[in-house]
Amino acid sequence: MKVSTAQPFQLIYSLYQHEYLGYLFESFVVQLDDKGRLTLQHQNISSKNAPEFASGLDENDYKLIKLMDEIQQDSVVLKFYKKKVKPEEFFFKIYDKEKGDKILQESIELYLEIRRAKILALLHGKMIFEMGRDGEPAWKQIHWQEEKASVLFHFRRNEENTHYFPTIKLHGEKLEWQYKGSYLVCREPAWMVVEDKLISFEKNVDGNKLKPFLSKKFIVIPQKVEETYYEKFVTQLVASFDVYAKGFEINSERYETQPVINFSELVQATNGTLFENGSGQNGNHSEDDSKILFKLGFKYGPYQFGYEKQSTASVKLEKSNGSYVFHKVNRDSKREVETAGELQKRGLKFQNGRATMTRAQAFNWLNENAEFFAEKGIIVHQTDAEKKKYFVGESKLEIKVEEGIDWFDIKAIVRFGDFEISFQELRKLINKQKREVKLPNGEVAVIPEAWIKDYAELFAFMEETDDDKTLRLRRHHLSLIQDLQNGNLAQVTMDRKLQKLQDFEEIEDYGVPESFNGTLRPYQKAGYNWMRFLSEYNFGGCLADDMGLGKTVQTLALLQAQSEHSSGQASLLVMPTSLIYNWQLEASKFTPNLRVLVYTGTNRDKNAEQFANYDLVVTSYGITRIDIDILSSYYFNYVILDESQAIKNPDSLIAKCVGDLKSRYRLILTGTPLENSTFDLWSQMSFINPGLLGSAKYFKNEFQLPIEKRGDIEKTRKLNVIIKPFILRRQKSQVAKDLPEKFESVKYSQMTPEQEEKYEEVKSHYRNQILDTIEKSGIKKSQLLLLQGLTKLRQIANHPKMVEPDFDGGSGKMEDITYMIESAISEGHKILVFSQFVKHLSLVRAYLEDQKIEFAYLDGSTKDRQAQVEKFQQNDDIKVFLISLKAGGLGLNLTKADYVFLLDPWWNPAIEEQAVDRAHRIGQVNTVFTYKFITRNTVEEKILA
Repeated sequence: MKVSTAQPFQLIYSLYQHEYLGYLFESFVVQLDDKGRLTLQHQNISSKNAPEFASGLDENDYKLIKLMDEIQQDSVVLKFYKKKVKPEEFFFKIYDKEKGDKILQESIELYLEIRRAKILALLHGKMIFEMGRDGEPAWKQIHWQEEKASVLFHFRRNEENTHYFPTIKLHGEKLEWQYKGSYLVCREPAWMVVEDKLISFEKNVDGNKLKPFLSKKFIVIPQKVEETYYEKFVTQLVASFDVYAKGFEINSERYETQPVINFSELVQATNGTLFENGSGQNGNHSEDDSKILFKLGFKYGPYQFGYEKQSTASVKLEKSNGSYVFHKVNRDSKREVETAGELQKRGLKFQNGRATMTRAQAFNWLNENAEFFAEKGIIVHQTDAEKKKYFVGESKLEIKVEEGIDWFDIKAIVRFGDFEISFQELRKLINKQKREVKLPNGEVAVIPEAWIKDYAELFAFMEETDDDKTLRLRRHHLSLIQDLQNGNLAQVTMDRKLQKLQDFEEIEDYGVPESFNGTLRPYQKAGYNWMRFLSEYNFGGCLADDMGLGKTVQTLALLQAQSEHSSGQASLLVMPTSLIYNWQLEASKFTPNLRVLVYTGTNRDKNAEQFANYDLVVTSYGITRIDIDILSSYYFNYVILDESQAIKNPDSLIAKCVGDLKSRYRLILTGTPLENSTFDLWSQMSFINPGLLGSAKYFKNEFQLPIEKRGDIEKTRKLNVIIKPFILRRQKSQVAKDLPEKFESVKYSQMTPEQEEKYEEVKSHYRNQILDTIEKSGIKKSQLLLLQGLTKLRQIANHPKMVEPDFDGGSGKMEDITYMIESAISEGHKILVFSQFVKHLSLVRAYLEDQKIEFAYLDGSTKDRQAQVEKFQQNDDIKVFLISLKAGGLGLNLTKADYVFLLDPWWNPAIEEQAVDRAHRIGQVNTVFTYKFITRNTVEEKILA
């Protein structure tokens, strides 16, 4: 019957027993009579209709109603069985005694127990009833007890057996609860209904310990199983609850607490994750793959117990001459939790009192925290020392470095406790990736991970001497020595002048040759000083300034100085063919006294003896490959490579050829020393300073893979430390007084509906084709198809007309481009518009022509290239210059532009930067604004990322 909210009503909670789900609660509202008594008029209340009765509900009522909704049988069936089924069918199947799903039953019970416990805790102050068999919700009222009941467990042992039973006290009086129709509503924690009382218990008693006694007075434990029963069950009971015993002793004992870190080595067979913070590795195992298991324990007098977060006592059972003594050891839980917390902060991540680390990490951690252990009185104990006893004392490595003529002499003392081993032995072990040292006393010391981390590059680059305590390091590795010195990892004695190389600003000033016909800007003079300084120590260098900052003029100043101080040796300058004429012009302008031989052309004189008659020999990479036998027969003063990224692949023929060239000094020039991969650096840096970065294999393993695959910040830092003295790179923003600032922004465009439809259509088409090709011919055969698909999607992201000329819809990006062109022109700006797709430029061109906007145009087929450049530079009415990215990436000087539009992204950002630099050259007086146009939700976003 429906309850009226216009009349007084009462919210009640009714307890009933479900055939399969146990005890459940249901919420009702009951109409009250004019005397405030409950009537028979009632209705169920749920979360759906609760707002109707808001006047009679509080916050806890809403929580209770929601929880009770969740435990009703329909909700349970829906939660655990996704198919549509009647509740009776579900329960009949799942709870069948022979074929029922035990695992699912346990899951349901856990789900219900969690909610029962929450409900029972919230029922304080509420009206609670037992439901009648006829469904009457207010059949019998039961009362929630404020005071918790206490339980005392009794044991009475005699010669034949042991009797075990509990007694309960409530309000200080013994409670008669057995054979009284009492029942457990919830097991964990226990809640019990005794007559009209709903009671809970102190010490979070588990209801399973009370359940057997609802229908029996005691349990009998036969003597033949008593020892097992005492050990497994009674010890736990004594530790956690109040126990009264006859026939055996229970001694409560107190001792001082002493933390113990027990460790042992885990066998390698462990695959996968043993603990939550552990990780397993498949494949081949090295000695470092093994793991160390730590267990935190605490000693109390003669006893040791494993760490348990909330344990207040532990019990040890002692049997002697047929008698039993339970030693109940009271534990200092506060001290235990504090100790565990301190260890957690120091890196030992516990789960259930256990933690794992790799062996290297474990012994490094033990070594780092040795002083802390001593301070806190923590014992470190190896539990499996009979297999291999590890050294856990103090490890020390003391290094001294002295500068020689061409070397650094490195001496070191290596100690593990009282034992000393040779430095060369330590280096050999580390370079062989061995991490163990056998000590004279038979113990095994694990080389600290910190040594490997801090000194890895030092160990890799050092060379042996006759003294087993001394090793040598080439002087071009001075930055490694300075890094050790800065980190207080070595005592270093070094020439103060050489130390200045690390601090670029402190390099001394060298005079510019009087015959140099020009004035170096301050940053160019600094670059000249740097190159002169490197030559004093026979170091090679990489001048990597941004395009337009004058690498050419700095190098010519150096060559002029060299020609005046060297013993008549020529220098060799190798570059792409397209740059040779530019170098000729610059040399004639700035260093007219340099004797320059252009060693190119089919009619060149293939005679190395002629080089002695010149100061500078200029040639191309192509000629170098062809004439390497001639060029390598002459000992040059300098070998200089312009656009040195040409040798970034060490396996290329040109890289091998230039490596055969002989010279006193080496220098490379490039605006992009690193284009696609960290490995780009190896060949170039190895050319200027052979051995600087080790072998190619070493570099890949130690730097390229960690940096590119794992984003290793420390490896990135170490690589920078090694190469920093030999790379000078200034960006335009660093020389702002000579260059305008660049403003770069990304303009995201939204596809039009018809454009998006076309994009998804093509994407789906190629996805299906690629999957079909992979299935039929393998993934390699699908590469070309994949490239075709990506190209087509990129074109559609620009404008579908690029792939379908008859497309009659619009393009979101094109709308943005035309709008911004119009806005920029109206404000008097001049714009460079770059695209790698000529078809895209054609669409913009058609728009400009339609709008009668004058423009210059340049792509690969343009014949009057210079005329187009002059048209844009000299005619103020020409506001737009359309340029294909490929045709306009090199050789253009377009300083009149102050806006650059990149219509589509390219995979290689360095190519885009070259395009932007057409406008951002010395001589530009305005800020250059660059806009990249990216269509949202397309492959372009992937390229940008």
